[in-house]
Amino acid sequence: MEEENILKNLIKLVQDGQLCLLKEALEANDDIRQAVIRGHFGRSGDTLLHYAARHGHLDILKYLLEDIDMDIELHNNDYKRSLHEASSMSHEPCVSYLLERRAKVDCLKKADWTPLMMACTRRSVEVIELLLEEDANPSLKNKDGWTAFHIACREGDPAVIERLLQANSELWRTESKTKRTPLHTAAMHGCEDVVQILLERCEYERDSRDSCGVTPFMDAVRNGHIPIARLLLDKHQASPVAVDVLGVQPLHQVCVTAQEGALCFLVQELGVDINTRATKMQLTALHYAAKEGHTNTLKTLLELGADLYATDTKGRTALHMASIGQHADTAGALLALGLSDSADTSGVRAVQLARKPTVKTVLESHTQDTP
Repeated sequence: MEEENILKNLIKLVQDGQLCLLKEALEANDDIRQAVIRGHFGRSGDTLLHYAARHGHLDILKYLLEDIDMDIELHNNDYKRSLHEASSMSHEPCVSYLLERRAKVDCLKKADWTPLMMACTRRSVEVIELLLEEDANPSLKNKDGWTAFHIACREGDPAVIERLLQANSELWRTESKTKRTPLHTAAMHGCEDVVQILLERCEYERDSRDSCGVTPFMDAVRNGHIPIARLLLDKHQASPVAVDVLGVQPLHQVCVTAQEGALCFLVQELGVDINTRATKMQLTALHYAAKEGHTNTLKTLLELGADLYATDTKGRTALHMASIGQHADTAGALLALGLSDSADTSGVRAVQLARKPTVKTVLESHTQDTP
């Protein structure tokens, strides 16, 4: 117990950057010193090197490596090394020092993440520059098929994108395991400046699709990134009515994510038919909004001219969808707007699809009130 408390205190000293006190503690007890050299602490299995690198304490990092003679490649339970830690937190002096000490520049942590990938999560051009100068490989892929370029496109720093393309002009020619390109990633995360660079400097196919058939334009609108959607229309001739593998258009996708601005953009500016059907079930945008319980989106759809009484191939209305989704408020709104709990082609009414008591109550009370 006493040794455990001492070790916890050492961690605190490293986190707080207390080099003098750390030296005193280690030099006073050789057993503790030896425990630190081989020691992994807590559930993470971090060493004092990890703590020093994570908090950017270069003086402590030097002391542990040069005086205590700790192994620079010590890893924790996720196989993360001190270079991963320093890179992920943008501690440039620590990264520079570790590289000078010949830390493995492309060491892999759990899920096959490299220090360069970690650096790209923080938009640190300086750290990325240091790693690239030591021949870090920007083309390596993690377990999901993402490269550092994918990660940089998600974070959205144009300077990082430019530096990576300078290191390898073909980096954009990559797909994740689900066939998502960096253009998909940038569009999804609203990184307009990065999308601009990718459209100007890279040769992506128009409406390139991932394994689900999703295009960058779909990613942009369903996340509400209308300026990026406009870029893709203007510079890439993206289609606003392309369909994914299920036959779903951007119109339907924005109703799932309740992006009402994107909905108005598609219908009012681009002229997309509000009552367009999707999938073999012939679902309308109203069906999708109702199933997700997006009552405000339903009202926007109706204002834009959606057919309240539209049915799918089973004869189900948006009220059936609200019941399937167990959304009492949405069901109540649809009833108030004029829908009734009529049976579908199999004789099933919305109330029969309701599992939540609140949904049943709304539907049953309306039935009782209806003459």
